[in-house]
Amino acid sequence: MKDKAVKPKKRVMVNQLNDLTASEWIQETISVFNQKGLGAGHEDTKIERQHPAPFSFQDVGRLIKFFTKKEQRVLDPFNGVGSTLKACAVNNREGVGIEIVKKYVSLSKERLRKELNTDLYSEINKKQTVIQGDALKAIQKFPDDHFDFIVTSPPYWSILNKKADHKVKQERIAHDLDVNYSNLKKDLGNIQNYDVFLDVLSRFFNDCSRILKPKKYLCVIVSDFRHKDKFYVFHSDLAKKLEEGNYALKGITVLYQRHKKIFPYGYPYSYVPNIHHQYIIILQNKKMDDTKQDAKK
Repeated sequence: MKDKAVKPKKRVMVNQLNDLTASEWIQETISVFNQKGLGAGHEDTKIERQHPAPFSFQDVGRLIKFFTKKEQRVLDPFNGVGSTLKACAVNNREGVGIEIVKKYVSLSKERLRKELNTDLYSEINKKQTVIQGDALKAIQKFPDDHFDFIVTSPPYWSILNKKADHKVKQERIAHDLDVNYSNLKKDLGNIQNYDVFLDVLSRFFNDCSRILKPKKYLCVIVSDFRHKDKFYVFHSDLAKKLEEGNYALKGITVLYQRHKKIFPYGYPYSYVPNIHHQYIIILQNKKMDDTKQDAKK
């Protein structure tokens, strides 16, 4: 009697990165996101608007859901007014934010109290931590392999310190809102030289590789910008620096800001763009875990 053919075991696909289904996963790999927001008149935008360069907690929430599982730990080293921490609370992740400006630390805490249903999020809110301090020094206090994901929108050089344009006058000064990050010497947004700024920022992110788990991801949300007569391709400059260091560039997603107003920059003398998009630089930590390193020896 012939032996029956042994059927090969069906391979089980295990999603070790996130809690998404296959169809949900595919949608998040499209290289253009439409920015989401609550609308300018929404009650929950009052605190967010006090920061000169806020970003939507819904947008950062998409990244958190893709690059982590529930209850994992997320770091935002340039916390601002806590968009990342709010997204962590909504999506049941443990968030840590570092912020150098005392005012924004207070606003982040107020935001979590006011904008989330305390009955639903009281416990997860306790897992959201805001650290006041210089991020360059604060990260040194974390142990190796402490975070599952790092996501942030860092200062865009000292671009907020330039002479107020149409947008700043209408949207910030007219409403008595902050127009720059701070006047602190240690604030990266106050570094005057672009090359020095780029070196300091890239060294900082490379240092973050130590506290990020092996093969986990860093997402940096930035915009290109124009200063005087020069256009700076900030996203490309930063991505190149980081890939030369501790990260592998895995992709770039365009975040389309379709609801932004249009201003008459340059009219009627020269072309000056209305920049209505940001870039999400997606990088993977090159660091391997100890078991894989030992196997290679």
